Amino acid sequence: MREAPQTEFSPQVYARLAGFFYLIVIVAGAIAEIFVRQQLVVANDAPATANNILAHELRFRLGFAADLIAGLSVMPLIVLLYELLKVVNRRLALLALSFSVVGIAVQSAALLGHFAPLILLKRGHDLGVDQELLQAQTYMALQLQGIGYAVALAFFGGTMLTRGYLIVRSGFLPPTIGVLLTLAGICYIVNSFVDFIAPAIASYTFALLIVPGIAETSLCLWLLVRGVNVARWEALRSNGEATLR
Repeated sequence: MREAPQTEFSPQVYARLAGFFYLIVIVAGAIAEIFVRQQLVVANDAPATANNILAHELRFRLGFAADLIAGLSVMPLIVLLYELLKVVNRRLALLALSFSVVGIAVQSAALLGHFAPLILLKRGHDLGVDQELLQAQTYMALQLQGIGYAVALAFFGGTMLTRGYLIVRSGFLPPTIGVLLTLAGICYIVNSFVDFIAPAIASYTFALLIVPGIAETSLCLWLLVRGVNVARWEALRSNGEATLR
């Protein structure tokens, strides 16, 4: 009896697709944070922030859309990376996937804090709510979104630590990238807990997020340009299948 033809993607296809979705996540996230929120939100100035949002409403809405696109792209990304890394250690790959699922769920919920200012400033005015109160609520909504992102980053830190270890052990991706991801995980977690416990020094630890930027961009570009060592990946998969027999 003839075997049915295999339709499974090759690891190289998984790698290229993962790199593509990773690039969307990085670019869309940068647009939302750097080119929208950092440009429109004025530190400790609720009226100026509110005026900027109303004056650049479309830009602010596009920032929300960019963040949502990034969140949607994370879902196929983490499944593809799970498929690539499960040949190293299935349980740890599942743990990395689980950290990411929780992280993106928290981040998506926190994204409501980005949209809230539009409802407060536009709908609140129609309802006759005091303008200064609306401006204060707008600023606090954005601050709550920042806290929500910090919570999400703590879970993404768990993802980076686990994924970094798997890459170091894999042999089909550069161990240097695995080390960078491990450091990125530590930076994410430290930055988040400083935000929660010692916000007065948070501006100093914010620079730690440069490390995750380098690490994740490196992994993204490597997956897009070089992919994986297919022979090593196939060997690990074959060993795993032999162990299960």
